[in-house]
Amino acid sequence: MSKTTSEPPSVNKDAHSGKRVGAVLPAIFRSGFIAIAGAPNAGKSTLLNRVTGEKISITSRKPQTTRDRILGVVERPSSQIIFIDTPGIHKAGSLLNRKIVDQAIAAIQDVDAILLMIDASVRDMTSEQIIIKQLEKARKPVILAINKTDLVSADRLLPMIKNCSELHPFMAVVPISAARGVQIDELLNEVQLALPEGPRLFPENTLTDLSEKFIAGEMIREKIFRMTGMEIPYSSAVTVDSFKVESKLIVIHASIHLDRDSQKGIVIGKGGQMLKRIGEQARKDIERMTGSKVLLKLFVKVTKNWSRNELTMREFGYK
Repeated sequence: MSKTTSEPPSVNKDAHSGKRVGAVLPAIFRSGFIAIAGAPNAGKSTLLNRVTGEKISITSRKPQTTRDRILGVVERPSSQIIFIDTPGIHKAGSLLNRKIVDQAIAAIQDVDAILLMIDASVRDMTSEQIIIKQLEKARKPVILAINKTDLVSADRLLPMIKNCSELHPFMAVVPISAARGVQIDELLNEVQLALPEGPRLFPENTLTDLSEKFIAGEMIREKIFRMTGMEIPYSSAVTVDSFKVESKLIVIHASIHLDRDSQKGIVIGKGGQMLKRIGEQARKDIERMTGSKVLLKLFVKVTKNWSRNELTMREFGYK
């Protein structure tokens, strides 16, 4: 598959003239909240990890990996940008998915601006048009990032930029590759201009408001998404039952909850090998995050039909 050049064209539009090439950054300080919105698998979590420089939002090739609003803070010389990574907006069928989508829609109401991400390789824009209608209800400035430009040819990218620009009066349209780090500074410049003037909202050097305990649970869930197939990722939840910091070790006990008895053997695997792999990979990520040695103990439990039970979902943190 042919690729674009390392620096794809940027289309940045001024609110008055409709034309602007490159953002001009003011000397004043700006701060505010930006919701990262888009369809499942648009690359929202990859972008958050890229701009923060840390893995705070889990990723996988499976859609709907993100289930919670994940906050990441980016410090710049003249701004503090607080990104909110939201679950993918899609037509939800199950109770769990409806709750997840409701979280994403609620998030775009409480921010200063919205960063909409669209996958450059997408041919059918129906989902994106539905999402844009949701964003219009919020009446917030919207910046469009056309992501995964490294996966499409230049002759396809240019018409994509033109077509996307006509979907909504975007404040700016910036083609990027979150995975490769292409045009990220240009995107941040545009995002910064969408923020109101004001002081920092978080102390300097804050990365996220999430606890290490929460992120540890997410890292375990990421491995389930990456290593298991069929319905398992969407029928599983992770609870961190204990997170104890000792002198030279962090001891974590976590439970993997499944919908049905038949799923338990798949997650455990022959001779316990699948569960061992999930635990080993999650432990390595948690050790990188904490900078400490980690003892991780995983337990597999069947909580029948948890994803269709309102009370159980609340117990697992899906409100």
